[in-house]
Amino acid sequence: MSTNTEKTKYNKLIIAVSIIIPIAVALLFGVNLQKMGFDVKPLSFLPPIYATINGLTAVLLILAVVSIKNGKRTMHERLMKGAIFCSLLFLLMYISYHITSDSTVYEGNYGFIYYPLLISHIILSIIIIPLVLFTYVRALAKQFDQHKKLAKITFPIWLYVAVTGVVVYLMIAPYYAN
Repeated sequence: MSTNTEKTKYNKLIIAVSIIIPIAVALLFGVNLQKMGFDVKPLSFLPPIYATINGLTAVLLILAVVSIKNGKRTMHERLMKGAIFCSLLFLLMYISYHITSDSTVYEGNYGFIYYPLLISHIILSIIIIPLVLFTYVRALAKQFDQHKKLAKITFPIWLYVAVTGVVVYLMIAPYYAN
């Protein structure tokens, strides 16, 4: 990817994907296939799996930073591809769970911690989509100076989203319907 035309094409695609994904998730969040008459079982086993995937994403991100700081570019690239894959897998499981199950309400005494974490997690999970994609494309284009500058912004936000995903799950887990 070397021409401005290719960059513009990728930028437009990234912007489109960054808009479409949150809108699709928001729309699908209101869909419940059971209530619509479909014979589907709730995928109630998914939340601990996708929380674990969030945790794995956090570990992969940290290992990726360590690997690039140690000059291991190939390892860094593989770990980052793994983190992106985990994030996609999380998204698919998250949507699958929510379209087959009722939402769980947090009933604990620590709502003053839970809700700010949840809200910041949701907002930053929307913001991280274009950041990850732009950062990744800069690496693919071998624009490593731009990649590095953007990665310094992307990494802490993505890590926060991954870690808070686990924390939010741990806080709400006792209230999932059995």
